[in-house]
Amino acid sequence: MYLLLKSIFDFLLSMILSIILFPIILLIIVGLKIFTTNNVFFVHRRVGKKGKEFDLYKFRTMRSNRTDILNKHLLQYPEKKIEWSENHKLKDDPRVTSFGKILRDYSLDEIPQLFNILLGNMSFVGPRPIVKDEICKYGSSFNLYKSCKPGLTGLWQVSGRNNTSYQERVDYDSYYVKNRSLLLDFKILLKTIPVVLSKKGAY
Repeated sequence: MYLLLKSIFDFLLSMILSIILFPIILLIIVGLKIFTTNNVFFVHRRVGKKGKEFDLYKFRTMRSNRTDILNKHLLQYPEKKIEWSENHKLKDDPRVTSFGKILRDYSLDEIPQLFNILLGNMSFVGPRPIVKDEICKYGSSFNLYKSCKPGLTGLWQVSGRNNTSYQERVDYDSYYVKNRSLLLDFKILLKTIPVVLSKKGAY
């Protein structure tokens, strides 16, 4: 019953938000075309339920030559290699554009994931969607991760986000899967709003 209600809720809420946010989506697309590039969407392979990969959609926040920029940055600042290897993220990422930074600060770059929810690849609440290279970091906890759909938000996102260690992320995801319920989902959704507005741990 929980999974059925969760699926219905995901579909209805994603439809409603897509309509409400449509003007903002248009403004972001125009802004990206003016300040960055015509290619406004970023598509990235992520691991979903049952370990199956899917295309995750985001608004593009990085420069087109992001790989070259990253490699040069890591060569120039070797200490950043540890941060990158541990989290697959950099706090002051030189690849991110000025307009992209604004989108990331308020998680606006993740709005296209509403489409992922409509497609059934994601849920509003769940473990954070990981890339294939991160599976090894989950260890035995990966079995818990792949038992449900990854989420647009989740326990990790409302508990510090990028200010936490990678192991803490895994622990938060594992706790959610073991204790998931409609009540927990609603609590996480309600906590997501002030966390996004505060920009806590966003980069």
